[in-house]
Amino acid sequence: MSDTFADPRPPRVDRRTATFLSSCVLVLLVCLIGATVPTPWVAIGPGPAPNVLGESEGKPVITTNLPTYPTSGHLNMTTVQISDGLTLFRALQLWADPERQVVPRASLFPPDETQEQINQKNDQDFTNSQSNAAAAALTYLKMPTRVFVGPQPPGLPPNGVLETGDQILAVDGRPVDSVEDVRAALAGTTPGQQVPVRILRGDAIPTDVTVTLTRLGDSAQGALGIGPVAKPETDDEITISLSGIGGPSAGLMFALAVVDKLTPGELTGGHNIAGTGEITSEGTVGPIGGIGLKLIGAQRAGATVFLVPGKNCEEARADAPAGLQLVRVDTLTDAVQDLDMLRAGQTPSTC
Repeated sequence: MSDTFADPRPPRVDRRTATFLSSCVLVLLVCLIGATVPTPWVAIGPGPAPNVLGESEGKPVITTNLPTYPTSGHLNMTTVQISDGLTLFRALQLWADPERQVVPRASLFPPDETQEQINQKNDQDFTNSQSNAAAAALTYLKMPTRVFVGPQPPGLPPNGVLETGDQILAVDGRPVDSVEDVRAALAGTTPGQQVPVRILRGDAIPTDVTVTLTRLGDSAQGALGIGPVAKPETDDEITISLSGIGGPSAGLMFALAVVDKLTPGELTGGHNIAGTGEITSEGTVGPIGGIGLKLIGAQRAGATVFLVPGKNCEEARADAPAGLQLVRVDTLTDAVQDLDMLRAGQTPSTC
């Protein structure tokens, strides 16, 4: 009688088979990571270019109960679109797209801020651009105004005395009827100095408060540390409404649209004008980011002219699509005069 025993040792695996299997596992692992794990990169590309003379979600972008005049053509504000949470494969795909830029997320969003904080800042910047645009338009049109404390400027702590919605009646003893009056009243002051400010809060009687001046940027002049907002002298209002957009760069186009609606004649001459730029309440146009991508978005929207903040001109010249005329603007007054020249068949200042 004989017994048969199974060999307890596992069968040998050919080395080449083992290498092949290991490689397959590694490839599957790389594919899994590349298709599912987010990278620290984001992609930016051309975004929508809505016509601010038109409507958004069935309602006019700009409404007012002041007397208005017919408009024509387009004033397209341009935007960039950000794709976040990219996987490795998606980042590589967008990197190969000539109309997209893949950049480190930290270059656009502070790493120490939550997404909620970033969204809040973008929304606040957009709200400030709307307020500044209305104020700049009223200042340009020399319409009688009242000055109020607007939304808190980003990066500045609340001064603890003035509140959003306060009407500013006088600064350092000088009556205030425009945003320019606020700046003029502070000429010769320095940060840290205390000045009296007369305000009207709600339905209360005028009150004198003392404000410690702060510093804005590199200016040696003192500032109230608030964003002054001009509103019509009457109870009329100018409302700018456009959902789904953030950031400060729509200010110039908003201001032009307000000017167009409140003045006779058609500012665009029926043409499709696009542009971008931050704007102060006094009408100064500041530079923005992503100008090359915004030029692409403008061309897609059918624009033939693009209003470029002066400090963005060099970059815009390098990226301008064929057939898109670049017009340099440094103030709201520049922009209006340039559009007047275009309408008259003349050549405005170019980049």
